[in-house]
Amino acid sequence: MKKYCFGIDVGGTTVKCGLFDVKGTVLDKWEIPTRIENNGSNILPDVADTIIDKIREKELDREEIAGVGLGVPGPVNEEGEVLTAVNLHWGYIHLTAQMEKLTGLEVKAGNDANVAALGEMWKGGGAGYHNVVLVTLGTGVGGGIINNGEIVTGTHGAGGEIGHVHVTDSVDFDCNCGNRGCLEQVASATGITYLANRRLAKDETPSVLRGQEVSAKAVFDAVKQNDAVAIEIAEEFGKFLGLALANIAGVTDPDVFVIGGGVSKAGPILLDYVRKYYREYAFMSCKETPFALAELGNDAGIYGAAKLVL
Repeated sequence: MKKYCFGIDVGGTTVKCGLFDVKGTVLDKWEIPTRIENNGSNILPDVADTIIDKIREKELDREEIAGVGLGVPGPVNEEGEVLTAVNLHWGYIHLTAQMEKLTGLEVKAGNDANVAALGEMWKGGGAGYHNVVLVTLGTGVGGGIINNGEIVTGTHGAGGEIGHVHVTDSVDFDCNCGNRGCLEQVASATGITYLANRRLAKDETPSVLRGQEVSAKAVFDAVKQNDAVAIEIAEEFGKFLGLALANIAGVTDPDVFVIGGGVSKAGPILLDYVRKYYREYAFMSCKETPFALAELGNDAGIYGAAKLVL
């Protein structure tokens, strides 16, 4: 009978690790550094070593371990292959096959944002639902789509790349993906800063944002103070994200949208701006889809990774 599993979230700086029971209770959490030198060749051996060490430390019976789930920052196809993971300096790698060889355990893998969405569906802001869209608003915009409890991976592992939905022709620089006008350029932390600086340069309307370092947090702090310029910026952000999610709803029709990432720390006021424009643009059957804030924070990845193997 299986009693345990491991959830591993591989980031560009650290690897977050969790030992879970099969009900989803985290029994232990720890981190190891991500050694990206030598084209990231140390990463998987390091992860395998820390798992094996934990098995020994906890005196676990291998027959009781369901397996290892892995989330990584790059597209992962249904065969467990990564074509490229830029932040880890990986080219092509057969992720699951290598990890199974190193650990002797069953391994399942997925894109980190997709895996985080699975975690939020299981134990976070999407708990109780089976059709969930997660949007993470951080340095970039990540996303994950869960349909009937399963991650939408797609042919190339690029399912759920919400940050690269085209939402505007008003942006005058290229996205990191090479396109222009992506959601990531106007709804991430850096995107909101771009919108703010663009608005502040437009005229001299007084604002508490002037004379300080502009950031997404500063914008929403100013919104809470009823700053007129900040409210304009929040409206523009909400319009872009609301439009993108309305389009996604027309394809996936989720039970709930879960908003996470550092920008989401602004709280319910952020959802108000997004929901307003979402309802304006969404198909009539989807207009009342609820919005929720993510609840697992930086642990969403390890929870989702664990769920992969359960």
